[in-house]
Amino acid sequence: MADVFSKDKRSEIMKGVRSSGNKSTELKLIQYFSSNHITGWRRKYNVKGHPDFVFLDKRIAIFVDGCFWHGHDCRNTRPAENAEYWKKKRTRNIEHDKAITNLFERRGWSVIRIWECELKKKNRAILDEKLSIITSLPKKS
Repeated sequence: MADVFSKDKRSEIMKGVRSSGNKSTELKLIQYFSSNHITGWRRKYNVKGHPDFVFLDKRIAIFVDGCFWHGHDCRNTRPAENAEYWKKKRTRNIEHDKAITNLFERRGWSVIRIWECELKKKNRAILDEKLSIITSLPKKS
């Protein structure tokens, strides 16, 4: 089906669409933190790069990346319509993620990137491994 808007008008409309956040994935990670008694994290810390969670005292930044938007091929989902646009969009996101990871690492931070699919119960071992740097930290009382 052809778009009812011109390319320029569609671009203008899409630029106005803002993410409402990846709240459901963040809430799943908060549940993981809670069930594993992980404390000391902050959410929505205002720093360039906008990690989803930070552990300031250990200089750890955690990003929870949506599989489709950030280029994970776990589901092999590719829209048939406007395929070139979505390919470019994902490529830009991947490059941006690499730049932000490098920025944090240059600042002396450790970066953990968690894929949305890793928050599922069947992938718990992957999540446990990625977060072992945190779960092995001494617990605060």
